[in-house]
Amino acid sequence: MLAVNIDLVPRITWMGFVSYKSPWIHFKRNVNEYIMYLIKSGELHIEENGHRYVLQKGDVLILEPNLDHEGFEKHTCDYYYIHFKHPDITHLSVEDPESFAKRFIFEDQGAEESVKCCFPKHFTLTDKSVLSQIYNSLNEMLQLYRRKNYNRSLTALKLSELFILLSRESLLEELQNNRKRTTKAIIKAHGLLDYIHTNYQSKITSRDIEALFECNFDYLNRTFNKLTGHSITHYINKVRIDQAQELLQATHLSIGEIAYLVGFGDIYYFSKVFKKYAGLSPAAYYKKIREEE
Repeated sequence: MLAVNIDLVPRITWMGFVSYKSPWIHFKRNVNEYIMYLIKSGELHIEENGHRYVLQKGDVLILEPNLDHEGFEKHTCDYYYIHFKHPDITHLSVEDPESFAKRFIFEDQGAEESVKCCFPKHFTLTDKSVLSQIYNSLNEMLQLYRRKNYNRSLTALKLSELFILLSRESLLEELQNNRKRTTKAIIKAHGLLDYIHTNYQSKITSRDIEALFECNFDYLNRTFNKLTGHSITHYINKVRIDQAQELLQATHLSIGEIAYLVGFGDIYYFSKVFKKYAGLSPAAYYKKIREEE
């Protein structure tokens, strides 16, 4: 597992998209930078430091600096590549990938820690909508990269955003793949997770969830709890309070405005829930943050 400190911005040295319609084999080289490959179609057969990879559609591979790599078999292939440098990428030993994925996705990293995203050196993305999103993101990055000046900085920020997306999706794939069987309820629970993060500002009721996911709320709630370690209601409130804390840290909006922005219609109820999750009232939390600045 690779851990990337996303507090630090990568520097892209070269990126592009290639389409080989005739069988092709990768040349041998050794470079002092990372290289990310994302395969769109066909196959790329590549060996790094004696380890062979057969990459197909949806596969992501990170080659590391100062290691020999070369192709070992000819094939047609279409793929994106990004050469980049980053000062803080480390190897992380993970004995239980499923537990790690669950803990990493659903538990907060401490505020005093560097924010890291984690993904395997080699993994496969299978969700078609996710792949489409990533292809679109890579095409936008290419357009920015081909321009000059400040657009290179925007491209680097886009790469950081891509790291976060790849981290989340690879770990979710790990969770799903390690289940003895992928039930419809698990798939719906993953969908609900996305729905909460997208719609936490709005009112979310059990009736809405049942209608949207065509599933009994109590049954889905049990599955969601097994997946995340939280009930649906608890997780919704957790997301809302996390967002409220960020707004209190970064803005001077009133507590009433923040309550509204994160999905609470009642400021008194918001204050009650905030204190339950954060240990302080919103006003006390705001004061504490400002005193620490």
